[in-house]
Amino acid sequence: MNLLIVGGRLIDPSQGIDETMDILIADGVVLELGHGLTAPEGTQSIDAAGLIVTPGLIDMHVHLRDPGLEYKEDIATGSRAAAAGGFTSVACMPNTSPVIDNKAVTSYILNKARNEAVVNVFPIGAITKGSKGESLAEMGELKEAGCVAVSDDGKPVASAELMRRALEYAKGVGITVISHSEEISLVGEGVMNEGFTSTELGLKGIPWAAEDVAVAREVYLAEFTGAPVHIAHISTVGSARIIRNAKARGVQVTCETAPHYFTLTDEAVLGYNTNAKMNPPLRTSGDVAAMKAGLADGTIDAIATDHAPHHPDEKDVEFNVALNGIVGLETSLPLSLKLVEEGCLDLKALVSLMSCNPAKILGLERGTLKPGAVADVTIIDPLKQWQVSAEKMESKSKNSPFLGWQMKGAAVYTIVKGQVVHKA
Repeated sequence: MNLLIVGGRLIDPSQGIDETMDILIADGVVLELGHGLTAPEGTQSIDAAGLIVTPGLIDMHVHLRDPGLEYKEDIATGSRAAAAGGFTSVACMPNTSPVIDNKAVTSYILNKARNEAVVNVFPIGAITKGSKGESLAEMGELKEAGCVAVSDDGKPVASAELMRRALEYAKGVGITVISHSEEISLVGEGVMNEGFTSTELGLKGIPWAAEDVAVAREVYLAEFTGAPVHIAHISTVGSARIIRNAKARGVQVTCETAPHYFTLTDEAVLGYNTNAKMNPPLRTSGDVAAMKAGLADGTIDAIATDHAPHHPDEKDVEFNVALNGIVGLETSLPLSLKLVEEGCLDLKALVSLMSCNPAKILGLERGTLKPGAVADVTIIDPLKQWQVSAEKMESKSKNSPFLGWQMKGAAVYTIVKGQVVHKA
């Protein structure tokens, strides 16, 4: 099927484009960009006047809970949530049951995605076998099977020696290492950020040092080995400072943050709101400001959701025992667009953070609308007003701190390989 997108504001940082243009798509690839394009008879046309057209958004950090935890989410529902949020590609973390640490589980995910997903699904394998932190997984096999990165996300690799070997091994096979940076001995029994709010609520706190110490270790190991490392979900002033300084001296480090870390503070926990319980925890207003500054100056390379669905029975419990994590695929775009409205970022920078950079970090042939590229496209109405509602969520789980919020901006078309998979 051919598709002609007419009169949208095309923003493609990979080509330095920010202007009103048409896009002609044929057989799932971008055929032509230009002005006043015409298309063969039978071509579907989309009027994108007043809308923003970008390379398909990429979320490099999601939990699809499949295999083994499908009561929370599965590949079909997770991919529909992604499409509703404007994402054409997602990379799914390995803390499933069983863990994605071998070819068989990787193949299961890819086969199921081929049959059930409406967006591209790229699996991330485990750094260590079973994510137990004891011995390295077969990264070469994982890459060959289709994994685009390795991570023990949800758990840090506690042994610095093992992490060193992981970086060296990954460099040899050419796969990205994603670090969940957390010093468990400092976390202890903490359940939220350590500070005034945790004291007020009588909850045990997690100090910012638990993240910063671990981020510093990964940076120095990357510097020592000469291997690249990507730091997941940074949330503190110190993490941003450590990574900024490391980049300045040439260390191969990239990082991401999530919309909740530049939108909410730990005060969202007031009332013992378990939908505001996550790992790393929500921090202070100073940390929120640091995330915005890091996004603005290029210290932070990507915005990722850390979409973490949970069943109500795992959240509607005492705060201390509630599981960490929130769903984020369907709210990421408007929360991120708010950074543009505030003047923190321009649209070109935002598209880089949500499409081009994740593609580059993971080595995906995505994040561009150059002629000949796969036609993954997101069309955004930056003025569309809507309210976050559990009833309207595509995700199987509804654990969001943004329920009831009024949002501005939404994906009105999500197009994967030239096919419309979501239309608002």
